[in-house]
Amino acid sequence: MGKDVIIACDFAGKEETLAFLDRFGQERPFVKIGMELFYAEGPAIVRDLKARGHKIFLDLKLHDIPNTVKKAMAVLSRLDVDICNLHAAGTVAMMEAALEGLTREDGTRPLLIAVTQLTSTDQKRMEEDLWICRPMDEVILHYADNARRAGLDGVVCSPLEAGKIHGHCGGDFLTVTPGVRFAGGDAGDQVRITTPARARELGSDYIVVGRPITAAADPVAAWRRCKEEFVG
Repeated sequence: MGKDVIIACDFAGKEETLAFLDRFGQERPFVKIGMELFYAEGPAIVRDLKARGHKIFLDLKLHDIPNTVKKAMAVLSRLDVDICNLHAAGTVAMMEAALEGLTREDGTRPLLIAVTQLTSTDQKRMEEDLWICRPMDEVILHYADNARRAGLDGVVCSPLEAGKIHGHCGGDFLTVTPGVRFAGGDAGDQVRITTPARARELGSDYIVVGRPITAAADPVAAWRRCKEEFVG
């Protein structure tokens, strides 16, 4: 898969999601199904969107003991998603177990990526709330390296860290980056952000874009603008 824009379909239910995607006509954007939509509709929403022809990033951020995550990933592997994820903070052992669970009997599996630090987290919150006192860049590179050593395909990170991660973990190690806003747009609850064009320059492989597209007066035009700025 090449560079692409993933639309975060953070909607409350199936009806709202399908009404939004119907606006794209015959085009089938890459979509992210997160916790809100998945918990509202369950696995059926994944099957519905897959049947319509969408690539899917299932964003559930698993984080538990290795055996529990392994079993959960084995269930998710049946859904035929394209990307799924977990928290790198769950340790190398958990990530290795997740990869084992996600891999089907025929050896195929979705891409598996690990969340380094959320784009709503800054240095102050990381130190005061999590008691992680290393510099943010060091922590993220360490988490990315752990994911690489566990055999994962890449990480979720801020676009600001994408180039450093490629330099540390290799050009084929994927960087999937939320925290993307149009120039002059509202940052919302994210603090480590940049524009689609800048994300491209910094080396992001995929950008995940929510409200700048989903809340736009013309979501299709906003998506196309994102694609033009990021993919070219």
